[in-house]
Amino acid sequence: MSILINQDTTFIIQGITGREAVNLTRECLDYGSKIVGGVTPGRKGREVHGVPVFDTVEQVVEHNGGVIPDGSVVTVPPAGTRDAVFEALHAGIKTIVIVTERIPRRDVAMMVELADAKGARIIGPNCLGVIVPGVAKMGGIGGPARNAAVAYQPGAVGVMSRSGGMTTEISSTLTAAGLGVSTAVSIGGDAIIGSTYAELMPYFEADEQTQAIVIYTEPGGRMEAQLAQWVKEHDSRLPIIAFMAGKFMDDEEMQGMSFGHAGTIVEGKEDSATEKIARLEAAGIPVVQRIDEIPDLVKAKLAERSPA
Repeated sequence: MSILINQDTTFIIQGITGREAVNLTRECLDYGSKIVGGVTPGRKGREVHGVPVFDTVEQVVEHNGGVIPDGSVVTVPPAGTRDAVFEALHAGIKTIVIVTERIPRRDVAMMVELADAKGARIIGPNCLGVIVPGVAKMGGIGGPARNAAVAYQPGAVGVMSRSGGMTTEISSTLTAAGLGVSTAVSIGGDAIIGSTYAELMPYFEADEQTQAIVIYTEPGGRMEAQLAQWVKEHDSRLPIIAFMAGKFMDDEEMQGMSFGHAGTIVEGKEDSATEKIARLEAAGIPVVQRIDEIPDLVKAKLAERSPA
């Protein structure tokens, strides 16, 4: 099993004729994903690696006999992202991966609000998407198919990460340790995103393949507090392990500054790495200091929950 996508998931790529999108299309097709069309206004009639290009999402649906794609990968520039996502949502698409970064916060808030109203799920923005090892990927996560096949092997551990690169780093470590990955989600590094750790936990909870969760997190924002609260309020069957980066940002002189992701802004003590670590551990989520510590801790947690 998996979450968000599976072997039957179909999706489109909005902004497909852009340079990065052309590469992303190739990577997804090589991995076995089912891309049923692309959208770039004014480019109807072209093809990208055999994928037909249309002017609108509606034209893709018509071309496919009225069947609405399951998802969309949005790669259009920031100024046009909101309109592209609105178009996909109004067409009935339920899973949207937004690769684009530096989208105005007001636009992101509007997209997330409309997705909620439409019963849809946004991953990102500023993310690399979702991968189910050996099955399909939606977005640039893992890079070329041959590289993704090495880093991501099927297994029992779900991965959620604010960093696309760290999603692969953690997954590769789990694969090398023989644990593997059920589904990995690059949730995005911006201040406002469509799906937080806590919001994705019920999906993993319902997935029989997933037996543990690993998250990568950073200073800034309230997502860890939300996750800690979710864990306290639910009797989750899944042990969660966290890796926290950026403790150097705890210095008072660093507050209000951003490093790397737009969401990594420490505005006060509650946003600091130290405070987040304390909050997570109080909720029963251990926090490791090095990536190579993750596999042994996952194995220990799984052993604790195994029947005697």
